[in-house]
Amino acid sequence: MLHPITSTVLAGLPGIRHGFFTRRGGASTGLYESLNCGLGSQDERASVNENRSRVAGHLGAQPGQLLTVHQVHSAIALTVDRCFGAEGPPRADALVTRTPGLVVAALAADCTPVLFADPHTRVVAAAHAGWRGALGGIIEATLVAMERLGARRADIRAAIGPCIHQDSYEVGAEFEAQFLSVAPENSRFFAVPPGKSRAHFDLPGYVHFRLAASGIGAITPSSACTYRAADHFYSYRRSTHLGEPDYGRQISAIVVA
Repeated sequence: MLHPITSTVLAGLPGIRHGFFTRRGGASTGLYESLNCGLGSQDERASVNENRSRVAGHLGAQPGQLLTVHQVHSAIALTVDRCFGAEGPPRADALVTRTPGLVVAALAADCTPVLFADPHTRVVAAAHAGWRGALGGIIEATLVAMERLGARRADIRAAIGPCIHQDSYEVGAEFEAQFLSVAPENSRFFAVPPGKSRAHFDLPGYVHFRLAASGIGAITPSSACTYRAADHFYSYRRSTHLGEPDYGRQISAIVVA
């Protein structure tokens, strides 16, 4: 059985369902145990498809109505009103829709998933905000796409899902320099913990800042660290530190019922 995390600002919205799904409740085994929804992983395709089917069903949709893109750490937000054709998923990092029954979703394994909804116009979105996408403007691009479908920025609510938190996210000087070159005040998202020599980056804090600066109506912060909670979440960085050859992806999804 699936037990996704839900957000206080999205839960209870009439006709809108959502969930930040953990790695529990799926069919995958081994490194991918158990709800791996990443088609880009080396997991058995049948297992991934079954996992995605379970997520779609939990949200009241058919398996083919669950949409994810080929994520490329961009600032590309696409509007969709139907399932993808034979060419497969496009390259982008956010999906926006107001089409009932069409589940838009983001995959992640340390990056930040963000779910959006305007309860009045029933426009929803799912974005994949890694550090590169967040810095490049995926949050703002998603909001612009929602507005094109009629959403009002002040009515939009956003929830930040589980991702890697600052105490687990050590970065190098070149990484930090990219943020400081955009805005020197971004230094507040970097800190050197006691006993450490390198800075750690606050990814969910930075995503929250970009959301707040956009002027939307309400935001729920990230609830859990993917790196620390191995029983609940996949983590690219944790898998790398353990020398594992691959890793699963959890899914975060939202739908207009």
